[in-house]
Amino acid sequence: MRGWAKNQVGQNKKKKSFLLQQLDILDRKVESTLLSPQELEHKRVLSAELSGLLREEEFYWFQRSKATRLLQGDANTRYFQLVANGRHRKTRIFQLEQEEGTIVGHENLKTYITEYYNKLFEEPEQNDFSLNEDTTEDIPQVSQIENEFLCDEFSEKEIRDAVFQMEHNKAPGPDGFPAEFYQFFGKLLRLI
Repeated sequence: MRGWAKNQVGQNKKKKSFLLQQLDILDRKVESTLLSPQELEHKRVLSAELSGLLREEEFYWFQRSKATRLLQGDANTRYFQLVANGRHRKTRIFQLEQEEGTIVGHENLKTYITEYYNKLFEEPEQNDFSLNEDTTEDIPQVSQIENEFLCDEFSEKEIRDAVFQMEHNKAPGPDGFPAEFYQFFGKLLRLI
């Protein structure tokens, strides 16, 4: 999914550059002559498409930054990029200090961490314990009534409550729609 997003951002950047070039050509032409109705319509379409791309770019960076508030103004993309990249820098490991010394470099860190966890989760030398699956007295069991409750199908009210508890403008689900889409149409269905 991440590779798709980077590819989409790259395509949008190229498309934005192309649209800006086309609008610049039309702007230069309007300085010397009048534009024909077709050229005016073409300029309007290009401007609308550019505006949509800018909105899409801002929304992408808003989601990536995980910011919960917008700044005053109309283009917060730069702010969202700074928040997202700052969070990336804060969560990245640049070096580890161990008894063996300081470990620096991406590949060295990757090798050290991989070896550490391989040793941590490898097969122990000897096992002194065993599990008796017949003994269940000390483990709380699910009653028949609780089991039936857990196996029941979801009610429409439970689904509606869960959807309306979700945050607006967060990353879209596997279907490509954010929670806000379902909340909006859920409210419309109540009105009908």
